[in-house]
Amino acid sequence: MTLSAFIEHLSQYESTTAFNPWQDYDERCDIGPDAPALRRRQLAEYLQLRLGRARYLFVAEAAGYQGCRFTGIAITCERMLLDHHKQIPSTAILGHSGTRTSRPDSPFLTGRTQREQGLNEPTDTYVWGSIADNGLNPFDVILWNIFPFHPHKDTPLSNRTPTDAELAAGLAYTQQLLALCQKPMTIGAIGRKAAETLQAAGLDAAAMRHPANGGAGLFRQQFTAWIETIR
Repeated sequence: MTLSAFIEHLSQYESTTAFNPWQDYDERCDIGPDAPALRRRQLAEYLQLRLGRARYLFVAEAAGYQGCRFTGIAITCERMLLDHHKQIPSTAILGHSGTRTSRPDSPFLTGRTQREQGLNEPTDTYVWGSIADNGLNPFDVILWNIFPFHPHKDTPLSNRTPTDAELAAGLAYTQQLLALCQKPMTIGAIGRKAAETLQAAGLDAAAMRHPANGGAGLFRQQFTAWIETIR
């Protein structure tokens, strides 16, 4: 499978309870009808810079509305791509500034900073911050979600835990991504859902606490300890 075929396969996923960043468009939240194409382009650029080179694959649970939902890149928020993030520059992600796809005047964006600078996701900050703090080259790392799409509740800008069926569906995309990597990857699972799904499929993945819901400190400790053992 080629990278373009992989992204095309991603774009074909359909669900009434999960948003597909690379295919779906919501006029209430997205900047325009070309938003899915912009997200496909950003994912392609992100992966092109890493496939064949990257050594590490970090897999979290699912796309969140403050991150991949609008960037198309797992565990990565708009403020990073737009150079409004305090620690992570766009050059570490794409080599250049990215494109915003959230609609600044969306009725679901209530904060001034969100409207002016795009969305920011705390989990993305903790993961990218750990990559930087531990001296990893960002182009040696691929970030992914075991369920790559955005599972939501009744409102579009909300998150929910993916179902077992969604996790099973998402695993196939992770396996395809691993095949695209062209070399053995060291896998870190961020959160229990990702760890259990990967391990049940026979993939060797080191489990780390998800940084959400008070887990940031333990996540950083486990991340650093794990990196020190595999370098």
